[in-house]
Amino acid sequence: MANEKGKFSTISLPTQLIDKIKEKIKDTGIHSPSAYVTFILREIFSENPKSNTEINIKQKLKTLGYL
Repeated sequence: MANEKGKFSTISLPTQLIDKIKEKIKDTGIHSPSAYVTFILREIFSENPKSNTEINIKQKLKTLGYL
C-alpha cells in the first residue's frame, strides 16, 4: 500500500454529537471537532495493544460522553 500520510477521508457523525464536541473543546485550543476526534482516536490506538479491546474502547468513549 502506498504511503497514506497526509491523506484524509470523511466520517459522518450525528449533529448532536458534533454539538457536544464543540462545547467540550470550547476554550481548549483544539480548533475543530475533527481535530478532537483525531486526538482521541490516536490516544486510544497508541496505547498498549493488549488494552485496545472493544470493552476498553467503549469504556473510554463512555467516559468522554460519547456512549
